[in-house]
Amino acid sequence: MKNNFYKLTAHGSRLKAILTISFVTAAAFSILAFTTGCNNVRYGFKDVGTIPDSIKTVKVINFENRSRYVNPQLSPKLGDKLRQKIVGQTRLSQTNSDNADWEITGEIRDYSVSTSGISNQQTASNRLSVSIHIVLNDRKRDKTTEYDVSRNFEFAANLSIQQAEIALIEEMTRGLTDDIFNRIFSNW
Repeated sequence: MKNNFYKLTAHGSRLKAILTISFVTAAAFSILAFTTGCNNVRYGFKDVGTIPDSIKTVKVINFENRSRYVNPQLSPKLGDKLRQKIVGQTRLSQTNSDNADWEITGEIRDYSVSTSGISNQQTASNRLSVSIHIVLNDRKRDKTTEYDVSRNFEFAANLSIQQAEIALIEEMTRGLTDDIFNRIFSNW
């Protein structure tokens, strides 16, 4: 019995060594394949691909509220967050001058609440829907491009719209800003 234990232990150690070597080898080949296969791709937030070299400055104008229900905090928070994201993740400089290379404007077209879940014949959850129309004015190429972005935010039915807005404002600004940024700069 004792002899079998040593055989199992020795066999287990060899198996562990073989598995470790196999794992390290597979990882090395994966890294090698990834780095050599992607040598023509540049990575980094400052290298957003859809910005022409001639574009240096951007002006973000706060979005107009055109929806029936207006959240007065959303437009200024979106504008601030979008400015920060553009300056932090692109090579563009923020300007307030009227001769910016790009001007980003837009409007909040929909800001509405609907029921999204029912339990025991009562409303269990609600959905806040926000839709924004974005206009990118490229002054260097005298070209205007328009985008639409929308997102839904779920909240418990026992919250009023004002309570939900307070709870969701950071998630709304972060999510909508990411969507706007991706539509403009990544063409998603």
